[in-house]
Amino acid sequence: MKVRIHVSLKPGVLDPQGRAVHHALEGLGFSGVDDVRVGRLIELDVADDTSQEQLEEMCRKLLANTVIENFRIETMEPA
Repeated sequence: MKVRIHVSLKPGVLDPQGRAVHHALEGLGFSGVDDVRVGRLIELDVADDTSQEQLEEMCRKLLANTVIENFRIETMEPA
């Protein structure tokens, strides 16, 4: 089973990468971008019997820093 983990900074947490991207977009002449937040996408290929609880534990223990980050688990439908 394929799983995508979306990790993003919690609201209110300073995002230096987002600020750099925002500044670069302005420098390239792109206006109208109010804010940029940078996150990451982690794709896992796990056994079909992997539970939602196991996936959440993986996120809490390793894949996301839950003090400053949120995560969202997306299970991909087979093609």
